[in-house]
Formats: sequence, structure tokens, C-alpha cells
Amino acid sequence: MAGITIIGGGLAGCEAAWQAARLGVAVRLVEMRPDRPTEAHKTGDLAELVCSNSLRSNDPESAVGALKAELRIGDSLILAAADACRVPAGQALAVDRVAFSRYIEEHLAAEPLIAIDRSEATALPATSVCVVASGPLTSPALAAAIQKITGEAGLYFYDAISPIVEADSIDRAISFAADRYGKGEGDGDYLNCPLNHAEYAAFYTALTGADTVPLAAFEEAHYFEGCLPIEVIAARGPDTLRFGPMKPVGLVDPRSGAQPYAVVQLRPENEARTAYNLVGFQTKLTYPAQEQVFRLIPGLGSAAFLRHGSIHRNTFLDAPRHLAPHQEMRGRPGLFFAGQITGVEGYVESTASGWLAGVCAARRALGLGPVMPPAETTLGALIGHVTTARAGGYQPTNVNFALYPPLADPPRNRRQRRAALARRGIDGFRHWHEATFATVGVNDD
Repeated sequence: MAGITIIGGGLAGCEAAWQAARLGVAVRLVEMRPDRPTEAHKTGDLAELVCSNSLRSNDPESAVGALKAELRIGDSLILAAADACRVPAGQALAVDRVAFSRYIEEHLAAEPLIAIDRSEATALPATSVCVVASGPLTSPALAAAIQKITGEAGLYFYDAISPIVEADSIDRAISFAADRYGKGEGDGDYLNCPLNHAEYAAFYTALTGADTVPLAAFEEAHYFEGCLPIEVIAARGPDTLRFGPMKPVGLVDPRSGAQPYAVVQLRPENEARTAYNLVGFQTKLTYPAQEQVFRLIPGLGSAAFLRHGSIHRNTFLDAPRHLAPHQEMRGRPGLFFAGQITGVEGYVESTASGWLAGVCAARRALGLGPVMPPAETTLGALIGHVTTARAGGYQPTNVNFALYPPLADPPRNRRQRRAALARRGIDGFRHWHEATFATVGVNDD
């Protein structure tokens, strides 16, 4: 029986393993945790969500929502888990992270074609088909093995994690439940901590003067623009937070009946709503500084921190230089890469990259050629950008409407134009998926 090795039990690796098994290919899924921990993971669970518990917008007319719709068409394990373990978060798809990981691990363990190997991969297989989905926290030994074949060094950036606070420690007399523009169900899924001008000024002053964790002498910060530390955003000007993660637009403080000067949104971490994440507050402040500064936020004066924010090094390839459009290493047949190590950024994007790599690696093991969804699909647009963007100085990216090929006759209205792009992508993926896998048997029960 044909078989492949997948290195990494994160979202991309788990998705790749599931898709390969659905094609009838045996999979050895190698995950080094818990014996070999990383700087950011807290458990040895497969598909542990390290940063936020949100997979962002579920609106199919958004780029990331369209990508979710395409993955559902492709019977994604990760999307099935997210849908099954969803917690209230307005228009976003957020999950109970413990239940989410458990769902994925149970399904993979129950699949006869998947064997989970709890050991560290320190080298790349010389002959067998392999998918490297080791993520942004790739171990030094494996990173060195990858550098031997890529010749690249120093391709990394820094990703920050937002704090989580205990629900009972939030002052409900100050915070209020609401979603922007009232889009959520009931009173709203988010808690909001409003700030007036004076409170914002005091918070800003404390934040910009707070102590941060110093980088090691050999490190240089290359932040991903979509996940900047809150203090880095603040350093760009006194109003940058009010037009970014602390924007008050679409929210009304019931105490005053007016829009706050600024607001901090808190998103539930689990179904029971016993913990809340400070949305957009990824940080590299020291732990004492976080407690001092973030407790200046109205409603968080007595906040109990279940998890502090942190920062860690992330490693990724110069994918346009090294990867073919189906994510196979140029000049190294049978070696595929997937997930954040390719330069996709975000849970859903990593899942999508794993989906395609798993399919193409399985087809390689079966003696079949690779497949690639059309550029008009959201998945095709994303992976097409990753593998064809300008090599050298390449930076990670989320899925976005700028990646799609333009419409032949685009609506003048921006919202309608984006909706049309998303619909074209979903329809195109559905037709491509049906035509491509009709006779192969992929995803058949």
C-alpha cells in the first residue's frame, strides 16, 4: 500500500493526514510534542490552537469565509471540528480550543490508515513521500535539515500571543456585551471595555513606556503586519490604536448612550464563557508590565490572567523560490511543505495549505500527477500567491481579496465586488472538486 510521512501535528499536518487517508494512502503522522515542547505550546495535543481561539469571519462573502466554504466542500477535518466545537463569537467562527483538539485527535486516531508517531523528526526522509508541516516553531534539528536543501538562513518573523483573563474577574458594571453594529445574537457575544479620552491617554502613556521582553543578541524582529504586538502599533502614533484594535466604531456604551472614545473587546474562549481573550492585544510586554498596564483598562482593574501574552520566533520558507504551485519542493520530488512554514498566515490558511499538500502528496504516492484548484478559487488564489510572489523579501500573508484574479465585469460597489469574487471562488471550487475527484474516491465514506 502507498504511504507517506507527515511531519507536524498542527492544523496543516492533521488536515494533510486526513485528506491523504481519504484517498486510500497510509499515513505516518509525526509529532514531537509532548516529549519535545515548543516555546508557545502548552500541551501535547494535536492541532493545539496556540494564539487566538477564533478562525475569523464565517461570512462566505469575506475572503476567509469563502476559504472556509471551499474547505467544507472538500470535507475538511479541521472545519468539521470547528463547526462541532463552536462557541459564540458574533460573525466569527471561534471554538472551545480543548474540545476542538480532542475532536481532531479522536478522529485521526480512529482512522485505520493513520498511525500517530510521538517522536521528533530530526531529518527529512531520503526516499519516501513526505509533507513537512512543522509550523513556525520548527525544531532546530529539523530546521537545519531544511536549510541544507534550501540554502536559506534567517527567514523568520515574530508572532505574538494575546492574554486571556478569567471571566469572573471582569467588572460587568463597566464592561458591556455587544457586537459591532448589533450583528451578533442576543445582547452580543463580545464583552467591551469602554475608555474615555482621559482613560485612553493614561493607558497609551503606560503602554508605550512599559517594559518589554528583550530579544536575544542574534535575533532581529520581523513582525507580520497582520499580528503586530499592541505596543508596536501604539509606537506608530497616539491614535493608531483607536483606528486599529481599539476602534470604537459600531459600539454604543449603554451607560452613556454614546460611542466610546476607544474600546477593548473581549472574546469568549470557551462555551461556558469562563475565560476571555483580549482581542488584538498580542504583546511582548513583560508579565509584570502586562498586569500593570492592562489593568488600567476600565473593567479589567482586577483582572485575573489565565494566560499572559508572549512572543516567539517563527520560521518560514521563501516559498516562491522553493515551492512549485502544488507545494512540492522544486528539484526534490516527493517533498512537500504545508502550513505556516510556507508563509501562509492564519488557522484557516494553514488548514487550506495542508488540505492541498495532503491531496498532492497522496497522489504522488499513488503515481498520479498533482492537482491545483483554479486561480479564481480562494484556495487557488492563496496558494498561487504563496508560490509565485516575488522571491526574496517574501512575507507571510493571510487570504485577502487582493489575491484573486480580477472579475471580467466587476460591480462598481466595493462590497458587491468582493461578494462577487467570493461567490465565484466558492462556485469554482465546487465545480473543480466534483470534476477532479469524481472518479478518484476522495472523501467518500
